[in-house]
Amino acid sequence: MRVPPIYRKTIITIAGRPGSGKSTTAKAVAQKLGYEHFSSGDLFREMVHSLGLDLASGSLHAEQNSQIDLAVDQKLRDIGESSEKLVIDSRMAWHWMPQSFRVFLDLDSAVAAKRIINEMDEERRRVEKIGEDASHYATQLDERLASEARRYATLYGVNPYVRDHYDLVINTEHVSPNEAAEQVVAAFKRWIA
Repeated sequence: MRVPPIYRKTIITIAGRPGSGKSTTAKAVAQKLGYEHFSSGDLFREMVHSLGLDLASGSLHAEQNSQIDLAVDQKLRDIGESSEKLVIDSRMAWHWMPQSFRVFLDLDSAVAAKRIINEMDEERRRVEKIGEDASHYATQLDERLASEARRYATLYGVNPYVRDHYDLVINTEHVSPNEAAEQVVAAFKRWIA
């Protein structure tokens, strides 16, 4: 469903696969536009870590206990109703903010696993229990994506990995976060005009 211009808000929602550069791109877009930035992934990580879980275990836990997803999603709905000039990196913000400019960043899991292992700091790798084996970690990423797809299908009847939900899709394998941000800003300016 495309949003008529009269109902569009100055909110950009950026979803995507792990390692695709959602957070980095979202921060760059916010900086280029002078907008605020919010990450629901950071909020989700805080919530699962407060339960003593790593990210993979937290995703599986959330399949059985929807309280974490419901809390994150309620926060997104509240933000969508009250905010403008905002960039959000989130798997589900596009759903809660249909009046936003919706972006999806795509990346193959094998490429993502190598990128994450190479770029993530040691503390976060330890907390999230990410080893050195990129092939093994790519499998973990695919399991996490499948878990998230099941959770969102059960809770809301949607799959955030279906590209048709988005106004812009960028494969970031050969695109830097700054280049992706430039593409988002240019497309957003055309969309909002």
